[in-house]
Amino acid sequence: MAAHFGRLRKGATTTAVAAVAVAALSASQAPGVTTDDLGRQTAGAQPSADANTGGEGGGATGDSPYYTDLPPLKSPNPSPSASPATGTPVSVGEAEAGIPATVLDAYKKAEAELRASKPGCNLPWQLLAAIGKVESGQSRGGRVDASGTTYSPILGPKLDGNGFALIADTDNGAYDGDPAYDRAVGPMQFIPSTWEWAGRDGNGDGKKDPNNVYDAALAAGHYLCRFDRDLSVQSQMNAAILNYNNSTAYLNTVLSWLEYYRKGTHEVPDGTGTLPSNSSNSHPGASPSPSTPATSTPSTPSAPSAPSTPGTSKPGTPKPGSGGSTSPTPKPPAPSSPAPSPTPPTPTQTVDHLEDANTGKLTATAGSAFGAKVAVRAESKASKGVAKVRVRFTIIGDTDATFTGGESVATVVTGSTGTATAPALVAGEKTGDFTVRATVVGRVLGGLDYTATVTPRQADTLTRTSDTALTCVPGGEFADQVELKATYKGAVAGKVAATATLIKSADDATENDKGPYFKDADGKTIRTLTDLTTDADGVLKLPKLYADDATGTFLLRVNTTGGAVLTVELKVAAAAS
Repeated sequence: MAAHFGRLRKGATTTAVAAVAVAALSASQAPGVTTDDLGRQTAGAQPSADANTGGEGGGATGDSPYYTDLPPLKSPNPSPSASPATGTPVSVGEAEAGIPATVLDAYKKAEAELRASKPGCNLPWQLLAAIGKVESGQSRGGRVDASGTTYSPILGPKLDGNGFALIADTDNGAYDGDPAYDRAVGPMQFIPSTWEWAGRDGNGDGKKDPNNVYDAALAAGHYLCRFDRDLSVQSQMNAAILNYNNSTAYLNTVLSWLEYYRKGTHEVPDGTGTLPSNSSNSHPGASPSPSTPATSTPSTPSAPSAPSTPGTSKPGTPKPGSGGSTSPTPKPPAPSSPAPSPTPPTPTQTVDHLEDANTGKLTATAGSAFGAKVAVRAESKASKGVAKVRVRFTIIGDTDATFTGGESVATVVTGSTGTATAPALVAGEKTGDFTVRATVVGRVLGGLDYTATVTPRQADTLTRTSDTALTCVPGGEFADQVELKATYKGAVAGKVAATATLIKSADDATENDKGPYFKDADGKTIRTLTDLTTDADGVLKLPKLYADDATGTFLLRVNTTGGAVLTVELKVAAAAS
């Protein structure tokens, strides 16, 4: 579509600003005008690739309105306010630093995806949070369902040229419901023509929905990371933000929130985020700001009262048969407007607690998958299962165990019975206990902790890989090294810990003080080897053995985790003459 730059706002601060906007808007309609990386228009240039794939003139948002509230100044004694989640007094600054749980999760997931797909971009999730704040007040304070979709569409005003850029409909109303003009849509306020090529599926449901915060956040991340930008370079970050919405005031507002969020944020329950109140669309008679869906129908004005006709009674004049009263007829009281019905609670808000859902014993050998999975049930106060609730499973403790896929955190939506089952756990090499914690995303509720145990790899059998006799002369070295193979229930036992000791006798497993020996790294005599491990094929090859001046038959004993034991004979005798 043609480039559209700079909306015309009534009440512009100066005539010069209005003139510039008029000139820019006029220029955008001229042939041969394109938009550069900063959203500036240049006449006579060749159309860029982006101009051919969705139009850059109005950025991602079509320069729709945005919230102009700035982050609070942190002072030593901030004024207190009540936390919506707990009622506990918190400072205004702390409340503003709260980001609804699902929205925050969407930003962090988008950052993780861009870190993998476009590592050179260096996109911080706080930038997405800053844009989400000024575009939609963090999805209207986190009014989203378990999948991240807003409960009602977030729509900007129609871009009909009346105070804004003129962008005729490009999607037949598919995204914005308006078949005449485009409107910015969703938590990140994409115009339909941009979403058509920039949209992403961030929550893996197979759809690209601009009203889904996971989809919108990922799309915004990719949009900001175009042109091989490195957002760790301030000039390139500025260019990306201006490309999103070409306004210096917008740039400064976003950067203010970015800096604020970088100093610290915290998660708050969905639906309890603080809502901005000031919009760049603040002049009288303007279309609604993005905080309100722009789909409501204007109320119909009341019909004017019929004019009085000659001969009708006037107030204070008695009517025939009225008894001569001169008092005016009292007017009936105006019907009171019905109180608005309260917003129904979200499924997440109805959850009272989590219950275990028959989770089995969580035990696995190092390097193997756990046979049982953690399963919980989200329940209401009446102990009924609550569907469509996000449950977060987190691995806690000194462990290298992960969920399938290598993650230490997994989020699952409860099914129709209210049950959520975590992905399978996979044990690492670290043995011992760790914790899997289940919590409800978007609620401050006690979670459920499960203890999981990783046991060492085991072997129940050890055998030599060769039957060659192990012999040596006094003061010499054994020609063959001892090589063993470990198995467990008939299968190869790889990475099993083992210990080798030269013992005094079959009945006395203490370390011998004479006879064959190993050498350490410094060449000193040692007769016990620890921290041995079989290889992936279950094979263990011991270092070379040496003999002192003692002759006779000596014993080498090897033990593994799991109880496998093998005793090997070593003979030291003088060479035959």
